[in-house]
Amino acid sequence: MTEQADLAQRIYQTSRIIGNFQLRSGATSHEYFDKYLFEADPRLLQDIAQALLPLIPEDAEALAGLEMGGIPIATILSQLSGLPTLFVRKVAKEYGTCKLAEGGAVQRRLVIVEDVVTSGGQIIQSARALRQAGADIVKVISVIDREAGGAANLHQENLDFKSLFTMSDLKATAQFHRGT
Repeated sequence: MTEQADLAQRIYQTSRIIGNFQLRSGATSHEYFDKYLFEADPRLLQDIAQALLPLIPEDAEALAGLEMGGIPIATILSQLSGLPTLFVRKVAKEYGTCKLAEGGAVQRRLVIVEDVVTSGGQIIQSARALRQAGADIVKVISVIDREAGGAANLHQENLDFKSLFTMSDLKATAQFHRGT
């Protein structure tokens, strides 16, 4: 098994839980993918960040981790890449500094970092707000693309998007492992 396939398998095994879950859509499912479980595992998170490093363009000046799931990934990527990190809120806070992004100047070449992309809606909102504040978004990277229209939606917003895995990749790796 390749390192990439091994990583996919570890992510899937760590994050897939069985039970009865109500989804945001209102539907129920017997299976749930809890992304925070892979983000909470320090060794797995570090291995994910190592695999994401090659996706960061050379001309990037900073990482922009989106609240909440993108922040731990961006923080580890910052340590590995040497790039500074911005912590991007869903909405600018209404008190104190009233900032959308904490950690430094927004007016630079940013890579948006997210854990999982579904529709891409929050990324699009954050990218628009960051661009309005003077950022040049050079790429959007994520660990997982759920293949629910997010990649197409980001493309329509002229956002260059790359994920480490698709949900199909994770499921295929898990099925392959069970079959061997």
